[in-house]
Amino acid sequence: MISLAGRDILHAWGKFIFTGIGLGLLIGVTLTMAGVYRGMVEDGRVLLDNSGADLWVVQKDTLGPYAESSSIPDDLWRSIRAMPGVAEAVNITYLTMQVRKGDADVRAMVVGISAGEPGAPGWPPFLIAGRQITRGHYEAVADIATGFQLGDVLTIRRNQYTVVGLARRMVSSSGDPMVFVPLKDAQEAQFLKDNDAILMQRRRTEANPTFNRPAVPGLLDAVIESQTSNNSVNAVLVRIRPEFTPQEVTAPIRRWKRLTVYDREQMEGILIGKLIATSAKQIGMFLMILAVVSAAIVAFIIYTLTMDKIREIAVLKLIGTRNFTIAWMILQQALVLGVIGFVVGKISATFAAPLFPKYVLLLPTDSVIGFFAVLAICVLASVVAIRMALKVDPAEAIG
Repeated sequence: MISLAGRDILHAWGKFIFTGIGLGLLIGVTLTMAGVYRGMVEDGRVLLDNSGADLWVVQKDTLGPYAESSSIPDDLWRSIRAMPGVAEAVNITYLTMQVRKGDADVRAMVVGISAGEPGAPGWPPFLIAGRQITRGHYEAVADIATGFQLGDVLTIRRNQYTVVGLARRMVSSSGDPMVFVPLKDAQEAQFLKDNDAILMQRRRTEANPTFNRPAVPGLLDAVIESQTSNNSVNAVLVRIRPEFTPQEVTAPIRRWKRLTVYDREQMEGILIGKLIATSAKQIGMFLMILAVVSAAIVAFIIYTLTMDKIREIAVLKLIGTRNFTIAWMILQQALVLGVIGFVVGKISATFAAPLFPKYVLLLPTDSVIGFFAVLAICVLASVVAIRMALKVDPAEAIG
């Protein structure tokens, strides 16, 4: 019966091949959607790995710098550095915005890093071209996904920055490429107002008699200076000593500094369990819809092929062929259709993944699971055709 199934496939090979290609494109979309989800998870983990931190100290009762807004004074790092078990503590800011280059702009996460050296928390761990930031102002290191080149001049808010280094796979949890700038510049870009807003606020302050007292010289200038200066960061990245556990270091910081502290496991849970939870549900719904559509296509084509050979099936039953043999022949056709579709889908997903703007991670385990899922769908889809074939009356062979 293997030969009979093969001969029947060859008899309608055109319909079979084109159906396999159509099914394969659906399977390719399914594998790509799974790769998009895997890529989102990988982006979150890469973000944590590249930060070089063991702990994230953020504003009390917030989820940290990646999930929601966090603002803490930029002098807290000194007292945190003095806590038991802390090896390094540095300030950092994160701001997702449009970074302009000439008339074009790119969505990127601007990261403000403290003065230090390569290997310090928050710094790009390695570069593929150029050098690290060595000046306190107006230099930038960009991820290659931004499309920037060495020597390009970027505009971030009101200031311009020269790209001195290029990095790879430095992305935010949403897949946006990163642009690293000095901390003071990032603070100005994130927290300070534009010139017009500063001017209007200064006029309001001068018109307020509480701040503009003739008997208190210098009060107005002090208030205006406090309004136009910034002393906030989004988080403090902490690297702990090897002999200490995260729990031993986080407890004193929470108790004495009145701040929220997350370790690596907790921060990964926030990124994966909260930031991409809704996207994961959407992708899951798409996968279910694609699975139903794929099953419907397989069921339709196998049913059509079975209807085309009703008389042949009746002849087989008339000469005494067992129902199992007939069912196995139809099932073989469904499985062959599934194998063709999976091969086409795997090839299309592999070539399409690099074309996506965000990272698509195609794991071998997902391909293996997808292969067996396709075979299972084909088996279920062939049930209708098998039931119809088994109900054929042998008398139709001579009717």
